[in-house]
Amino acid sequence: MSPHSNDRPVTPLRRRMLEDMAVRGLREATQRDYIRFVQTFAAFLGRSPETATADDLRRFQVHQAQTGVQPPTINCSVSALRFLFTVTLDRPDLSRRLVLARYPRKLPEVLSVEEVGRLLQAAPGAKYRAALGTAYGAGLRVSEVATLKIDNIDSTRMLIRIEEGKGRKDRNAMLSPQLLELLRLWWKEGRQRGVMLPHGWLFPGRSRLQPVSTRRLNRAVHEAAEAAGITRRVSPHTLRHSFAPHLLEQNVDIRVIQVLLGHSKLDTTALYAKVATRTIRAVTSPIEQLKILMENENARE
Repeated sequence: MSPHSNDRPVTPLRRRMLEDMAVRGLREATQRDYIRFVQTFAAFLGRSPETATADDLRRFQVHQAQTGVQPPTINCSVSALRFLFTVTLDRPDLSRRLVLARYPRKLPEVLSVEEVGRLLQAAPGAKYRAALGTAYGAGLRVSEVATLKIDNIDSTRMLIRIEEGKGRKDRNAMLSPQLLELLRLWWKEGRQRGVMLPHGWLFPGRSRLQPVSTRRLNRAVHEAAEAAGITRRVSPHTLRHSFAPHLLEQNVDIRVIQVLLGHSKLDTTALYAKVATRTIRAVTSPIEQLKILMENENARE
């Protein structure tokens, strides 16, 4: 759906903002979100955001906090309004008045290698076993899995080509022999069923011309987790979250993992070191050195 789609007439301000976002290459989903947040702000004001003052922005953010709007939503609205005031309205002085909400960063939920194996085994069919295996085996986001094409799989160089991932960045992901085997099993079945088109989607949806939806991949994970007896909350992103700590536990350099995940900042990847349980258990605490010193002292006495 285009961000222009709306029953109401497009105001000059909205049209200008849409043009500004399109020029800067913002995704349609981002454009829709930005427009929605600006509409929420306009509804709060009861007039056009063009007439907003610094006090209006302060009142709006106080209103969000008092009505229980969650920090991630507040921060998304800040991004939208900063774009509006900095780019479209050329009023950076107002943009600087917007405050990001701070909140504790939770550790990602991670499955054990054994749990991942059970989940993939319980996946509803070869297609979803291959799709979920790709999320885990290559550390891909669910949107990246859904939009893979057959030609993105390079079995000669053992790479998966990710086109326009997060931030519209291309990158190469790893293709392991075991994952390649899962993909080949699905490819053979898909060809037999007539759902795989030459140079088409690797995981087609109900129509061969459309990719599988991320919502359907989420449902497949939930079904597999329930069948595998995994009671924790699991999503396709849980498989991506599990990819990084499992590599860390194999002593893979964290900067390599950063590249594989497509993270722009090492800090984001470093978070996984906190959930790499085998790595944590393998570290020798300094108190062990203290114990050795104390034993040597006692022996000399």
